[in-house]
Amino acid sequence: MTVKTRFAPSPTGFLHIGGVRTALFSWLYARHHGGQFVLRIEDTDRERSTQASIDAILDGMHWLGLDWDEGPVYQTQRFDRYREQADRLLADGAAYHCYCSTDELDAMRAAQVAAGQNPRYDGRCRERTEPVTGVSPVVRFRTPMEGEVVIDDAVRGRVVYANADLDDLVIMRGDGSPTYHFSVVVDDADMQITHVIRGDDHLNNTARQVHIIAALGHKRPAYAHLPMILGEDGARLSKRHGAVNVLEYRDNGYLPDAVLNYLVRLGWSHGDQEIFTRDEMIELFRLEDVNPSASRFSPEKLTWLNQQYIIASPAADLIDGLAAQYRRMDIDMTNGPPLVDVVETYRERATTLAEMAESSVYVFQDFAEIDANAARKHLRGVVRAPLADVRAALAALDPFTADAIQAAIQSVADACELGFGKLGQPLRVAVTGGGVSPPIDVTLALIGRERCLARIDAALEFIDRRIAAAGD
Repeated sequence: MTVKTRFAPSPTGFLHIGGVRTALFSWLYARHHGGQFVLRIEDTDRERSTQASIDAILDGMHWLGLDWDEGPVYQTQRFDRYREQADRLLADGAAYHCYCSTDELDAMRAAQVAAGQNPRYDGRCRERTEPVTGVSPVVRFRTPMEGEVVIDDAVRGRVVYANADLDDLVIMRGDGSPTYHFSVVVDDADMQITHVIRGDDHLNNTARQVHIIAALGHKRPAYAHLPMILGEDGARLSKRHGAVNVLEYRDNGYLPDAVLNYLVRLGWSHGDQEIFTRDEMIELFRLEDVNPSASRFSPEKLTWLNQQYIIASPAADLIDGLAAQYRRMDIDMTNGPPLVDVVETYRERATTLAEMAESSVYVFQDFAEIDANAARKHLRGVVRAPLADVRAALAALDPFTADAIQAAIQSVADACELGFGKLGQPLRVAVTGGGVSPPIDVTLALIGRERCLARIDAALEFIDRRIAAAGD
């Protein structure tokens, strides 16, 4: 048997963390078994489905590298197939037309609630043989009224539902469009899906769907319902917890492999291992190792993991992402150092590529003003002469390399009987506009000779103005 899984998002919103985790587990299972992975867009809700959402889903899957072997398949292009299968169920007596109006159904449910019952369709059209003039009926599936349905779930174990608790669900709307329960069954059968891996909010739906599968004479796929992802506070995951469009993580400078590595550990484990390459995930992933308990999403843990990936990744692999961050900030990169050098210099200090870009802007672009606190503390009259001396030493360097810069600063510091830091910190403030940067020799080499000299000149003028103001 060839394993075939699918990810079937509804394009009524963005692709969020929960959906990505489902896609990842389905993708890993297929890749682990050398099978196929299908992307299906369940867009039958034509009022809420949007092209923008479809584009966001496809962009998110591409960014994450979750490639598919078949698709994307759009349900709106398969309506004739759903009608054909519904007609087959009607002909077999496994489905029937329901002519109940919305008002009639509302009244039925209200009476059930008033009587302390769970609201459900009571089957009043089950034996109706005459149509109602002027009414476009829905099609309902005739659910067995006795017995039970057993689901042997790969994650949740054995789950049993009494048929008496299931009502006759609508499978085709009055306008001829299919409902989710029906289209998903037809699609899974037609696409020969062997394993349905989805969130456990669909577990109750499965009991209904297996009856339709049986009525159509199809083989039931294996099921694996994944546990929920909660926020750190134990509440259902929402935007405030990080359940945002996955592309926002891209825009905020997270790496796709870090995101996938973090998500694979939400509900799945392999011993105590925390960091996995993509190949290791494929090799080690098994549904039997998925924990049925809900997992908690930690933005801090994701950020930590992202930093580990930034530190460990080849610098060349981070260049495109860093360049995208600079472009979002409207930074001109043409008159600066190679990005690979920026990555190597800042990777140990950045948790995201956005943070790396923000902390290195001064490498490419002059700052409008020096941080007031840093200037007040370090650009004082006492460093005016040593700073001028180091400026002259730097101007004479050829080549302008980190090693040469280090030696020049040390030489001036020794001549002025200053510790390296006593000169290095004022120099850092002068050339970066703040008090924090990578090692000063590497920082100056990245910024370049001409920019460094111009900024030191500006710092010397600042000190002169400060001295003059004090003299007044």
